[in-house]
Amino acid sequence: MEVVITALGPDNSGLADPIIHYITGQGARISEIQMYDHDDEQLFAMMCRASFDPQQIGFATIQDAMRQIGEHTQLAIRVWSVDRRQGKPKLALCGTYVTHTPRAILEGVRSGRIAATVPVLISNRRKLAALAAEYDVPFRLIGDQEGRADDALLVETLDEFDIDYVVLARYMRVLPASTCWQFAGGRIINLHHGLLPGFPGFRPYHDAFAVRMLTFGATCHFIIPELDAGNQIINQRTFSVEPGTPLNHIIAQGETENEPICLAEGVRRVIDREVHLRFHRVVAQRH
Repeated sequence: MEVVITALGPDNSGLADPIIHYITGQGARISEIQMYDHDDEQLFAMMCRASFDPQQIGFATIQDAMRQIGEHTQLAIRVWSVDRRQGKPKLALCGTYVTHTPRAILEGVRSGRIAATVPVLISNRRKLAALAAEYDVPFRLIGDQEGRADDALLVETLDEFDIDYVVLARYMRVLPASTCWQFAGGRIINLHHGLLPGFPGFRPYHDAFAVRMLTFGATCHFIIPELDAGNQIINQRTFSVEPGTPLNHIIAQGETENEPICLAEGVRRVIDREVHLRFHRVVAQRH
């Protein structure tokens, strides 16, 4: 049973020790460990991936042990495993204005192409409430009148619904590093409406159009706490246009046709465990 343990909290000495000692004391094999310790931010963050023998110890026992360690160290510790459920994994769908990409995930789940459930749709704006109602999915607003997101409320909502994967379907807010660390290990999937690494930022269609590109695209990738730390691309999809095609037509085609297919296929690959994230790089799942 592969288990991902994340820890976040005020910086101090020896915070990782009780976690590591418990894991090794149970005879588990650690396959990945990463830590973040910056004195200027006074923040400690850690992600550890380990394999436990399910015949020797259960998931609930590991959770309880980490809860006790968290209380002692004042760390927010999360324990997660893709193998912990008998049923389908739970997706939290996050968006802002664009409806086509979250709809593609909802349709993929409804059709069975994406073998998961969507127990909540989260947004920093109210526009997607109607989409959530259409698919009978609970809607949670985490933004104020200006659309500023309450990141603490986002984390609370993810915990409330016991979420396995967070899908950012054109969610137009940047997740803080603290949120990324708490759900590290390949649990946050993002749709970027441009081809990476060539066209990052908030206006990739405009940037590609400005340099006279005739091929545009979208990128589905894992979110990690540190930007540009490796290769996190899960899926990319492109489309070509004729010379002279207006920018607004290009954006419309990208948003309605290309982006939804790109994201849905990327999420399917993760849910079907065809790919996973290891040391900030996407690798194919061994069969």
